[in-house]
Amino acid sequence: MVVIDFIINSILTQASITIALIAFAGLLLQRKPFGEVMSGSFKTMLGFLVLSAGSSIIVGSLLYFGDIFSEGFGMEGIVPSIEAINGQAMNDLGLANQIALTFLAIFIFNIILARFTRWKYIFLTGQAILWMATMTTVFGSAAGLSGIGLILVGGLVGGVFAVAMPAIAQPIVKKITGTDDIALGHFCTIGYMFAAGISKVVGKNSDSTENIKFPKGLGFLSDTYLSVAMVMVPLYVITSIFAGGEFGSELSGDVNYIVYAFLQAVQFVVGVYVLLSGVRLLLAEIVPAFRGIALKVVPDAKPALDCPVLFPYAPNAVTAGFITTTIGTVIAMFVLPWFGLAMILPGMLTNFFAGGTAGIFMNAVGGKRGVLIGGIAHGFFITLLPALLVPHLNSLGFVNTTATDVDTVTAGLLFEWFIQPIMNLFA
Repeated sequence: MVVIDFIINSILTQASITIALIAFAGLLLQRKPFGEVMSGSFKTMLGFLVLSAGSSIIVGSLLYFGDIFSEGFGMEGIVPSIEAINGQAMNDLGLANQIALTFLAIFIFNIILARFTRWKYIFLTGQAILWMATMTTVFGSAAGLSGIGLILVGGLVGGVFAVAMPAIAQPIVKKITGTDDIALGHFCTIGYMFAAGISKVVGKNSDSTENIKFPKGLGFLSDTYLSVAMVMVPLYVITSIFAGGEFGSELSGDVNYIVYAFLQAVQFVVGVYVLLSGVRLLLAEIVPAFRGIALKVVPDAKPALDCPVLFPYAPNAVTAGFITTTIGTVIAMFVLPWFGLAMILPGMLTNFFAGGTAGIFMNAVGGKRGVLIGGIAHGFFITLLPALLVPHLNSLGFVNTTATDVDTVTAGLLFEWFIQPIMNLFA
C-alpha cells in the first residue's frame, strides 16, 4: 500500500512526470536509440513544465483580478473551487486513500475502454482526472458505496468520461487543428459542445475571428500578444479603479495600485506567451512518442491533452471566448438567484481556460457571431450547473462552495440524480 500511495501521490499526480514516462514508454516501444528516448522524454516533460509555468503566471494574475473584481463591484456569493472540495474530502471526510485509488482506477478503466471500444483516447490531463476522482468518490460515498465498490464504480464512471469526452469533441478538434493526431483532454467538454451547438445555430456564414481585418493604423493588433494586452490592460486598470486605492494598495504594497494593475495585466500576457511556447514544444515531442503506445498497447490511440494545446490555432477566439463567457457568468450571477439558486461569482480562471477553449470551438463552427452569442450562453451554462450542485454539496457538509469543470459537475449530478436513487431501491 505504501508503494501504491507513493506512485499515485508522488508520481501519477505529477502530470509532467506522468507524461514524460508515457513518452519514454512510447519511444521504447518504437525501439528508438537510447539517446533519442531520453531526449524525447525530457523535452516532453520540459514542454509540459513550460506550459504549466505559463498557466501559473496566468493563474496568479487572474487571482489578483478576481480579488479586485469582487471588491470593486461588491459581490458576495459562492466562489466555485474543486480544490476546496478535494481538501475537505481528504482531510475532513477521510477519503484520501479512496480518492487516490479511484484516480488510479480511472486511468486503468480509460486504457481498458480505449483498447476494447471505438473510443481510442488516452486522457493525459492528470489534474483533471484527480478532480473527477474527487467528485465520484464524494458522491459515491454519499450514495452508500464503500471499499472496493466505491473505487470500481468511481473508476468506471470516470473512465467513461475520460474516453467519451474526447470522442465527443474530436470532430470539432479535427476541424480546428486540421489533423487527427491529438484530442482534447479537459473535463469542460460538455460546456464546449453546448457552446458550439449555440454557435452553429446563430453563426451561419459568419467570418472567423482570425480573419479580423484591422485598419492600417491598428495593424499592430494582428499580433496575438498585443491584441491580448489591448483587452486586458483596460480591463485590469478600470476594475482596480472601481476597487479603490485603499484596497488596491493592500495588494500592491509599495507600488501605486493602478501601476500594479497595469503590470498584472502585462503579466497575464507574459503567461500567455510562455504557455504557447510550452504547447509548441510539447506537441513536437509527445505526438511522435505516442505512436509507440498507439501501435503496441491501444492501436490507433490518440493522446487527449489539456485545453491550452488548442490555443495557438485561434488566439483571437481565445480572447473573445474569455470575454463573452465572463459576460455570461456575470448575467447568470444576477439571474439565477431569482430562481432560488445560489449566487455563483464568476471564476476568472475557469472563464479564461474554459471560455477561451469554448471560443475556439465556437469560432470553428460559427465564426465571430457564434463566439459573441454562444460565449454568453456558455458563461450562463457553466454557472447554472455548479449552482444546481450547491444544495447537494451543502447536504454533505461542503458549505459555500461548488465544483467548476462542468463534466465533473455532471458526474456529481449523475450520482445524485440516478445512481443513488437506484441504490436506494435495493437498500
